[in-house]
Amino acid sequence: MRSVVIFAALALAAGFLVPRYASEMRAPPKPAAAARPAAPGVAAAGNSRSVVVPPDARGHFLVDARVDGRRINFMVDTGASVIALTESDAARLGVHPAQRDFVAAVKTANGAVRAAPIRLDLVEVGDLVVRDVAAVVLPDEALSDNLLGLSFLSRLRRFEYSGGELVLEQ
Repeated sequence: MRSVVIFAALALAAGFLVPRYASEMRAPPKPAAAARPAAPGVAAAGNSRSVVVPPDARGHFLVDARVDGRRINFMVDTGASVIALTESDAARLGVHPAQRDFVAAVKTANGAVRAAPIRLDLVEVGDLVVRDVAAVVLPDEALSDNLLGLSFLSRLRRFEYSGGELVLEQ
């Protein structure tokens, strides 16, 4: 019985002391990373490029992009599978899908709607460049903002919410 009590006391002491010493023996903290770029499109340290997007007054992340050479505004939407364009903005890009092209059923915040799948040759946000990107065109009444979805975001090295800002890195 005495050996059981001694063993239990040692196990209890080890349970308190081992985590404390283990945390002290961890690798030293990494040096502070280089400062994040202050403006969209500023190159980060190393070979990567990054864009830092501050939230707007509503807490949304809006970016000015160039799609096939033309300027288009987007709201970044990690819940959107693909880039979604309003019919008006698609027309500004020279994309005019016919009624028969609206074959994809998509669910939006405004309900289910038909969309026309397209491919965008080039999407640029600051210095970030992605080619051959899947997108859909939605009727103007179905979408208030163009959405920069995962067909663009998933092709970046990373995207994350950090320090109240959205960081996109390629």
